[in-house]
Amino acid sequence: MPKVSILLVNWNGRHHLPDCLDSLAAQTFRDFEVVLVDNGSADGSVEFVRQGYPWVRLVPLAANTGFAGGNNAALAQASGEYLVTLNNDTRVEPGWLAELVRVADAYPRAGMVASRICSFADPDVIDSLGVRICPDGMSRSACRRQRFSQLKLAPVEPILIPTACAALYKRAMIEETGFFDEDFFAYCEDTDLGLRGRRAGWEALLARDAVVYHKYSGTSGAFTPFKLYLVERNHFWVALKNFPFPGLLLLPYHSLVRYLCQARLVAGGAGVGGEFRQSGVKGGVVGALARGVLDALAGLPKVLRRRRQTPRRLTGREMAALLRVYRMGFDELLDA
Repeated sequence: MPKVSILLVNWNGRHHLPDCLDSLAAQTFRDFEVVLVDNGSADGSVEFVRQGYPWVRLVPLAANTGFAGGNNAALAQASGEYLVTLNNDTRVEPGWLAELVRVADAYPRAGMVASRICSFADPDVIDSLGVRICPDGMSRSACRRQRFSQLKLAPVEPILIPTACAALYKRAMIEETGFFDEDFFAYCEDTDLGLRGRRAGWEALLARDAVVYHKYSGTSGAFTPFKLYLVERNHFWVALKNFPFPGLLLLPYHSLVRYLCQARLVAGGAGVGGEFRQSGVKGGVVGALARGVLDALAGLPKVLRRRRQTPRRLTGREMAALLRVYRMGFDELLDA
């Protein structure tokens, strides 16, 4: 029974897989298994893995179940004490897994350990050093686009939560809190999972020297109406499931402030507004956002039921204080 199970979800990502799987084969820490769930790919991914990487436990699905459903299917086949989620559009350093395990072993109350995730194209540019959160439930990777060489970080740093692009979760925490919420399908599901872990009293750390290189949005694309819909719907569910009740009263106000910031940036072509304009994705955007809000409201009864089912060791006041420590402003969220 391996100590670590690495969970990979693939959807039409055959062109990403050699970099990812070859780097896993080169790990210095060897007590691990790889479970790869294929979400109904049509690009030959299944045969490619079956023929070229027979040491990978392949779980082919008939349809796309999203990042959340794919990881849950992988979990059903995994036996490790530590569960490591990894995007298929990544490459990891040889000592990556050894460092994640070292930190996880050294800190018993850390239920989650984040990797130092850098740009695939420029290894000095940060993609993620954990996740921070906005007052409306939107979240984003900390220190994104900063240069690692200009930061002064200890080998282990406290964070709010990791991004599931490359993160270790202890099975003991997952057995208590549950894994990904499949209703999210994709996006924000790792924020929900991480906050559930924090509410249950687990800590989260960054392993500075566990290094991953990531092709940002390599699988899903930076902007599509479907992605905008999922993010808009899911961030509301994150807040409704995990925020203290006083913070929920201000949720409409904070959402309105974000919409105004987004409109200003799109009009001026700044930050993510400029990226959006360059992407050429315009049709259906307003409809996608509106549908996200409406579907978030439609799912409210189920979301509140699941909120009550989450184990809680932090009081509402303690959770609010934690969220303030790692709060992200909308200007930072949107690169204004």
